[in-house]
Amino acid sequence: MMTETTIPMLPCVTADDTVEFYEALGFDVTRRQHRPYLYMAFLLGGVELNFKDAAPRVNPSEELTGGCLVMVDAVEGYHRDFTSGLRRRYGRVPTQGLPRLTRLRPGQTRFCLYDPSGNCVVFIERDEPAIEYGGARSMSGLAKALDNVRILRDYKNDDALAAQALDVALRRHGDGASRLDLARAIANRVELAIALGDSDGADARRDDLVTMALDAGERAEIDDDLRAIDEIARWLSN
Repeated sequence: MMTETTIPMLPCVTADDTVEFYEALGFDVTRRQHRPYLYMAFLLGGVELNFKDAAPRVNPSEELTGGCLVMVDAVEGYHRDFTSGLRRRYGRVPTQGLPRLTRLRPGQTRFCLYDPSGNCVVFIERDEPAIEYGGARSMSGLAKALDNVRILRDYKNDDALAAQALDVALRRHGDGASRLDLARAIANRVELAIALGDSDGADARRDDLVTMALDAGERAEIDDDLRAIDEIARWLSN
């Protein structure tokens, strides 16, 4: 029987802001020591994070301070609870700068917390499927490009790059794509536009979906992508 336990020890730049953030997420402060040096410990269920003084050269805005992976059975509940806790504490969900919480779309298997010191804590489902960067080799055309966009959006957390890649894919493969792949791509572009604060772009792509006049069966096929549009709009609303 394995008895080893690993507890991440992360750098801390601002103690008070760190306590406020992790308490908002639901963590308990199990240790807070300031002398002769800073050391803090936080606990949420089986997740334990410890913090110590950051080196003077640490710049939180670079977001290279430290981090760890938290493997869980399912990520949805954590994300939902963290969203609620952050709204209660800050009056909104912080999605830009530090600290922040990345979004979780239907079917996504990971999300990130960025704390006030620039540490990144990634919650990941244990059975997350393997990632094929560049898109799955079994796919081609717009479907393959869409799979690559998913990687850029969900794993690299780069909405701007994902949107750019999707625009290129639509220009290159849009005319020869199936209706379902095209509708899925447009729905994903609406979602990315909302995430990037581009309301005009979101409206234009919504119009493209309306023009396609999808029937009930087609809408059911891309339900997750359509639902992601409503969910991100609701999640970002404060």
